[in-house]
Amino acid sequence: MTPVFALEQANVRFGMGARTLHALCDIDLQIAPGERVAFIGANGCGKSTLLRVLHGLLRTSSGLLRRDESLCQAMVFQRPYLMRMSAQNNVALGLWLRGQKWSSAQWLAMDALQSVGMAEHALRAARKLSGGQQQRVALARAWATRPRVLLLDEPTSSLDPHAKREVEALIQHLAEHDPSMTLVFASHNLGQVKRLASRVVYLEQGRVLADLPVQEFFAAGALAQRYREAHSFVKGDLV
Repeated sequence: MTPVFALEQANVRFGMGARTLHALCDIDLQIAPGERVAFIGANGCGKSTLLRVLHGLLRTSSGLLRRDESLCQAMVFQRPYLMRMSAQNNVALGLWLRGQKWSSAQWLAMDALQSVGMAEHALRAARKLSGGQQQRVALARAWATRPRVLLLDEPTSSLDPHAKREVEALIQHLAEHDPSMTLVFASHNLGQVKRLASRVVYLEQGRVLADLPVQEFFAAGALAQRYREAHSFVKGDLV
């Protein structure tokens, strides 16, 4: 099966000389169609950088990235940027930029908002919505493009507990609605990782130190024997 993403010895560096920051170090990673992959690790470990590389927002400094260019993909950020317009127009704008007629984009936008429970707020100013509602609009904007690959960067970390549960349930619903869709997300919430992921990639200082099926990653004793750093993180020993 052709992978959706394939990274070979990929590196990302920022800066020059003594001030160079090595954000990703010699990453070898393949993600197959339909997988649900969670990136975990402490702040600054490279999760967001890796997602941006996969989405084409950052170029690797060296190494190779192969991506299936035929697949539509979308990304939702931790704090989504919404335009100064209604929720419906925020969703419709992305569709219009992809070539849809504005009338058709409006109809599809409403359908996407309906799917995330935001149809009643379609005409409200997007920036006036609550954090959880804004995240729903961002998910609708991504979902409206019918992506074959959905990337999420800490999609619930800035939300209150109730909004976290709602948005996570929505992500679960979208993934189950289309089992062939590939889901790749970064999260600090290990419970969320257990519920949403089929595979866990643990990063530390820009390196992949563990890459396991979710059941094996969280199995008692498995990490302690083979992946001490990941085991410490799961226990909460690492800041």
